[in-house]
Amino acid sequence: MSSIKARLFSREVAPFYLSLIALGVAALLCDAALHLLDAVWVGRWLGIPGTLLILASFAYSLRKRKLVRWGQPAKLLRLHETMAWAGSLMVLVHAGIHFNAILGWLAVWAMLINVASGLTGKFLLGRARRRLEEARQTMREQGLSPEQLAERTYWDSLTFDTVKQWRSVHFPITLAFAVLALAHIVAIFLFWDWQ
Repeated sequence: MSSIKARLFSREVAPFYLSLIALGVAALLCDAALHLLDAVWVGRWLGIPGTLLILASFAYSLRKRKLVRWGQPAKLLRLHETMAWAGSLMVLVHAGIHFNAILGWLAVWAMLINVASGLTGKFLLGRARRRLEEARQTMREQGLSPEQLAERTYWDSLTFDTVKQWRSVHFPITLAFAVLALAHIVAIFLFWDWQ
């Protein structure tokens, strides 16, 4: 039983936390490097490419909702994850450890919650999909007919369909992040010293 728990932890739980920890550590290291190189000004500008990367990552969402026809969904999903992570890293470095803009920090916290939500959905959905397929494979090996297979995996399939509804939670979090980020950007343009 303990080996099952160890496998579950290493396959399901550890990657989730490692992804979040890697994001935080990478942001701290980049920020420290900028301070050591006396190039803190670079961090001020990283918000722009970070935001552009996050926006570009929404190509997956557009394809998923059939608003665009180009691209393969599986590749776009991997690109979405990579671009959103890299964009979030840049935004975190942009935010640095400077606490002088409440709106900007609200946007950063919304972004971090959004990243955690995305990772949670990714790992929960992957786990549910694997468990359902493992159950189906075991039953196929036992010689069950397709009708028996459908009947015996009904509740597992229903659970998987419920887990897929995670997106209905992720979307409002993404929307809150988008609104706060846009408000931060508008505030920057309004209060920027353009002289």
